[in-house]
Order: sequence, then C-alpha cells, then structure tokens
Amino acid sequence: MTVEEFTAKELRDADLRVRAMATPPEQLRAAVQQAEGYRNFLATLTGLLTVVFVLKGQENLSRMTTGPRWWVIGLLAGAFLLLVLASWLMVSAVHERPGRTLRSGAVDLLRYERKRAKKVRRMTAWARWMGLAGVLAVSAASLVTWAFPGRS
Repeated sequence: MTVEEFTAKELRDADLRVRAMATPPEQLRAAVQQAEGYRNFLATLTGLLTVVFVLKGQENLSRMTTGPRWWVIGLLAGAFLLLVLASWLMVSAVHERPGRTLRSGAVDLLRYERKRAKKVRRMTAWARWMGLAGVLAVSAASLVTWAFPGRS
C-alpha cells in the first residue's frame, strides 16, 4: 500500500487528527474513556453474575438426580464462560490495551483506523453470538432445574 491509496484531503485530515491525539488533554481524555470502559465491564459482569444466580432455579442442586444436576452445572459454567468472554470482547472492541501508542503519520493513522474498524466489527459479532448463547444456556439450566427438580 502506498500513499496514493488516500486522497490529499484524507492525508491532511489524518495529519491534523494525529497531532490532536498526541496532546496531553487528548491523552487524558482517552485514559478516562478507557477507565470508564473497564468500569462498565465490571458492572456488566456483576449484573451477568446476578442474572445467573437469580435464574438458576433450585437453591439446592444436590436434591437433583446425577444426570440433570451435571447438565445444570455444565450449562451454568458454559454460560458464565461465554458471558465473561463476550463482555471481555466488547471491552476490547471499545478500548484497546492501555498505553498503546500510534506511529505519527497520516498514512499510518488511516491504515490503523481501517484495520481497527474491521477488528471492532469482528469482535462485536463474536460477542453478540457468545452473549446470546450464554443467555440461552442459563435459560436451559433453569428449565432443567424446573423439569427435573429431584426429591423433595
């Protein structure tokens, strides 16, 4: 890829943006936004854990027969893993690794923006499907506890 892949206006605009991004106020704004993203991630994860425990069904799985009990445990563990991964992907899509620096140049910035946009779209798509699968697994686990309650 060469400089000719971008128009002169795109290069000028990118050069202005890269200079603005390097200023201390912009660096602070980016750091605060990253902190907010991690805060939102932790709040989301806490909410997901609450949902898992509220929807799980019975309080005591030991009353269930062995087969259904292991299904519930497996579904809840899988759901938890999927929901944590989906949350992490969304945080990663919105906020990159703290302290990451870009090379300063219009072409580099434009290439980075293109590559990053594709990556964010891909991570968001994966996270959406993982989130859906996680919620369905929690629902299935809850249904198993209702359908096979075990001995009283």
